[in-house]
This record gives sequence, structure tokens and C-alpha cells, in this order.
Amino acid sequence: MLNRRNFLRNVGLAGAAFTAPTVIAHAAPAAFNTALTIKGRVHSNGNGLAGVAVTDGYTVTTTDKKGNYSLNAHSAAEFVYISIPSGYSIPHDKGIAQFYQPITQTEGNLKADFSLEKLSTDDTKHNFVVWADTQIISKADGQLLKTESAPDLKQLVAQYPQGALFHGIGCGDLVWDHFELFDDYREAVGITGVPFFNVIGNHDMDLDSASDDVSARTFKKQFGPTYYSFNRGKVHYIVLDNVFFLGNAKKYIGYLTDNQLRWLRQDLALLKPGSTVVVSNHIPTDTGHQRRNKLTEEAIGGTVANRNQLYKLLKPFKAHIMSGHTHVNEKWEKENLIEHVHGTVCGAWWTGPICSDGTPNGYGVYEVDGDDIKWYYKSTGKAKDHQLRIYTKGRLTTAPDEIVANVWNWDPQWKIEWWEDDQAKGLMQQRVELDPWSVELHGGPQLPKKHKFVEPSLTDHLFFAKPSPTAKKITVKATDRFGQVFQDTIQLA
Repeated sequence: MLNRRNFLRNVGLAGAAFTAPTVIAHAAPAAFNTALTIKGRVHSNGNGLAGVAVTDGYTVTTTDKKGNYSLNAHSAAEFVYISIPSGYSIPHDKGIAQFYQPITQTEGNLKADFSLEKLSTDDTKHNFVVWADTQIISKADGQLLKTESAPDLKQLVAQYPQGALFHGIGCGDLVWDHFELFDDYREAVGITGVPFFNVIGNHDMDLDSASDDVSARTFKKQFGPTYYSFNRGKVHYIVLDNVFFLGNAKKYIGYLTDNQLRWLRQDLALLKPGSTVVVSNHIPTDTGHQRRNKLTEEAIGGTVANRNQLYKLLKPFKAHIMSGHTHVNEKWEKENLIEHVHGTVCGAWWTGPICSDGTPNGYGVYEVDGDDIKWYYKSTGKAKDHQLRIYTKGRLTTAPDEIVANVWNWDPQWKIEWWEDDQAKGLMQQRVELDPWSVELHGGPQLPKKHKFVEPSLTDHLFFAKPSPTAKKITVKATDRFGQVFQDTIQLA
């Protein structure tokens, strides 16, 4: 079992000498089972829907003009499922998306029809939220999810115009190895009133499995396939399983299997180049962890070892990657890609109000208009405009003469300015440091009492300024990449 404190320090299995991905990449693909043919129809009110993608997770086909499809099932296929087309509501069971049917036989013909309901509103404009790491390990944690996080999302949705379209993405680690608590997660989703698609995380895997191939058996019973796609408006959504189980409890790497990449290549081939694609997975494909902590080696379990294969497939598209896993909030951007690594719903494992980098417990909110996506971070129990926190001089012991601002949803296109006694002082200085409150709550071997493995995390989203000895009031204004301005003020005397 991995030492939990070392995991947080290294975010995964340390050591560049691990060679499993090379072996996996050259494994021979399983054979097709030509003895089983799956046929069916995708329709709405009896009218066949043309061009809907249907898959068994290995082969992707599309329906004909009458909505009919046929495919030969792969020998390892467990589900047949559709990529819900734009313009149709998301089928769900008390909030859990239902877009799949289990494969119940190994030979002959299997009939699998899918019925969809047409939306009464245009879904070109819609919204979605990302819940990263709800990670409940006890009924008490589940109660917090149901009484704090779920009502918060329900209230947020109510602030939007009536009929506004929302869907959710549960971005992995829905529970913390205790599968009986999936019921609590499902209840929380039901409270929100938002249909959720779900991602498998490392704590959602069967730890007694012999290999990765069967490590998702419980998750699949609850939520269906671990990789799939759907559409809403002009955006194509993809969910991937990038947690590769090594056959030993709690040991895994970030890795996308060849079967998954083959499926993804087929799925993306149905899109026009330049389309907007949103990919959700649990482990970030990349982070700034190695740079911030000045590590000589990248931690395998903290990022995706073969991420460049994913980037190549996404190159023709405008791509957003949604991830969790690290319990910190950060973003990086390169060429056609931006990755959103989310602060978590559970914060620092339900030990208090913030994550290890000082980001409040919460979730990402994304507003889609055609091909464009805007976003903000929603702190649980706080207003939408709660986007920064200021610390007085001396709160961070390594910067005793400076005030510190934590702007948790920051990216390099933000502008962070400060005022002293209503006089503009210009830009604040960005530095990699520890959030002062996180140090107080999580620092040292005895804190926090609930989970002593938690430690404060170095972050890029801290900003510093040195006020004059006579300063009485400090204001910080943060302008995001969309031109929205957020501010906070503290009194020094």
C-alpha cells in the first residue's frame, strides 16, 4: 500500500524506471467475437434518428437514415451504448445518465433499441459542472455531500433563467474505496436535479482485482461504461478511464489503454476539424507539480504517462480537458488545449473548508454558447463572485512583511492588482508558495486530526504585495480572462 503522505508529496508512484506502459502498449488486441451481432434502432417518438454513433467500446458505427444500426460485438465488450446526439435530453435514473445497455449474451443476435426525447429548447447554449473527488469514506462524509454540496448546486441552478440546461460530470473518486457509499453519492446527485455522467477514479476501483481489465466491475454495475461520449449543442463530450490498476491494492498509473485510444480515434473521426471537444478524466494529463516542487522525475501516478497520444488525437480540435485527483486547482494551456485541474468537492478529504492549496471546497461551472466556453469556480456555501481571499501581513511566516492574495481560479490571462488606501499600486507579484490558511489547518504530522496525511500544497495562484507601514486598507482586484472583475478588501489597522 502506498504511504499516503508520500503520495501527496509525489502525487503518485515515483521513479522513471517503471516500464509497464511500454509493455501494455505492445499487448495484442483481443479478437472479435463474430458469433454475436448487435442490432437495434435509435428513435424519438418512433421516428428513426440518423447518424447517431453506437458502440460496444471497440467499434463505432452510426445509424442509417431510419435509425437502424448493426455491429459485430467484440469478445470483451460488456455494453452497447450511444453517443447521445445534440438536441435531445439526457436519459437518466434519478440523475445518473442512462445511455447504455448491458450485453447479456455471447452469440446469436442481440436487439438493443434506444429511445430519446427531443428537447423543447435549443441546447446551443447550455451549462455543465464538474464535481471532482466527492471521495466519501463514511456516512458522515456522505451526509456533508447531501446537505451542503448537493443543495449548493441546486441553488446555483435556480439562479439561472428557468429552463437553463445543465449537466454534471462526476470526475472520479466518487467514493473512497467503500462501495456501499455509492448509494450516498447517487442520492446527492438526485438532490441536485442535474443529470450526471461519471468518471472512474483510483478510489472507485475494485482493489482485489487481478488486473486492470476487471478492476472496474463494481463501478460498471453502478454507472455503465468507463469510456464513452455524448453531445450537447455544438460541443462533443468525451469521458475516459485513465486510471490503470497494477493488480496490487492502491497501486496504479495514469495511462490510456490501446483499446481506449482505438475507440477514441473512431469517435473523433465523426467530428468536423475545429469542433469544440471536452474530455473528462480523473488523473490530470499534466500538472505543474514537478516544476513547483523542483522534482527531477515526474510522478507516474499523478499524470498520464502516454498523454501525448491523447494530444495527437485532439490536435484538430479546440479541446478542454477536465480532471481532478490532486485536490488542488490549477490550469495550463498550450496550443489548442487547456486543462482544468479542479479543486475538489471534498476539499482536503472533508477535513475543513479548503483544499490543500487554499482553494475552497467546490466545483467548476462552465457556460457554453455555441463553440465558446466560459467558466468560474463555485465555492460551496459562497456567492458566485467569491473568487479570492486576502491574508494580512505576517499570516504567511515566509513573507512577514507582505499581504498575500489567493486567487484560486487564476490562469496567466488574469490580471491581479492592488490598492493601498484607495491608491492604485499596480500588479501584485506572483510566487509559488503555500497558502497560509492551509499551513494552519494542514501543516505538520498531527494536522488535520481527521486525516493526518494531509499536507499544504505549493501553488501558483498566490500573489504578494508589500504595503507601507502606515497602510490602513488593502484592496485586491482580480480580472479574469473574460473581463469579469472580482475584489476583496481587508483592514490593516
